[in-house]
Amino acid sequence: MTGRIQQFDALDNFRDYGDYASAAGRRVVPGRLYRSAHHARASEADLERLGGLGLAAVVDLRRPSERRDQPSRRPAGFAAQVIESGHDDGGEAPHITFLKNADLTEESGRRFMTGVYRALPFEPAHLDLFGRYFRALGEADGPVLIHCAAGKDRTGMLAALTHSLLGVHRDDMVEDYLLTNAAVDLERRAPSIARQLETMTGRKASHGAVVAFLGVEPVFLETALSEIVARHGSVEAYLEQALGVDAALRDRIGERLST
Repeated sequence: MTGRIQQFDALDNFRDYGDYASAAGRRVVPGRLYRSAHHARASEADLERLGGLGLAAVVDLRRPSERRDQPSRRPAGFAAQVIESGHDDGGEAPHITFLKNADLTEESGRRFMTGVYRALPFEPAHLDLFGRYFRALGEADGPVLIHCAAGKDRTGMLAALTHSLLGVHRDDMVEDYLLTNAAVDLERRAPSIARQLETMTGRKASHGAVVAFLGVEPVFLETALSEIVARHGSVEAYLEQALGVDAALRDRIGERLST
C-alpha cells in the first residue's frame, strides 16, 4: 500500500486511489484518480510533474477563505477544469477555531473529528462539490485530482464515496483512507507540529491530541458512512438523492474507470 504514495518536493499526501479490485471481477483503472493536499507550496519540479499527468479536472474542496490564504500554484499551460465552491460564511475554518479555543487533548481531538465527519457529507458546499465531481468523472477525458488542505478528511471522504460507487471492497476503502497516516509520516512529525500548535495557541498539545487531530482513524470514516445510512438508507441512495448520481451516471463512471 505504501507504494501508492508519490513523493513530491512540497506537495503532501499525493497518491493514486485507483487500481483496486472492483465489482463483478473488474478493476479500477490506475492513473485516473489522484488525491493530495493543497498545492500552494508546490515547487517548480512539482508543477512540471503535475503538468505531465494530463489532468482533465482538479476538484479543490477547500473553503474560499482557505483558497485565498493558500492559493494553488498551477503548471505551465494548465488547462484542466477547476471545480471549487463559492460557499463562504465569512468565518474561519472550524478546525482553526477548535485549535484556538479547545483543550488540546487526545479525547477532545477525537471528539472534534468525529463531529466533523458526522456533518461532513451533508454540508451545502460538500453536496455541491461532491455532485460536480461525480459529474466530472462521467465526462472528463483524463485523470481527475481531488484535494483539500491536508488531503485527509474532505478528500478522504470523497475518495471513499468513489470507491463505494465503483464497488471497491470496504477493507480496501478503509485501508486506502488510513494510508494518509503513512503519507504524512504522522508519528515522526507530531512533535514539531505540537510545537507549532503551542506557538499558535499558547497551549501545549499532547502527542495523542496531535495524532487524533492531524491523522485519520477508522472510526471517523465509519461515523460518516453510518450517518449517511441513517439518513438515506444506503450510500447508493445518498449518492443518488443528495448528489444526483443516478443509475445512468453511475454506469458511465463505472465504464470509464473500470477495466
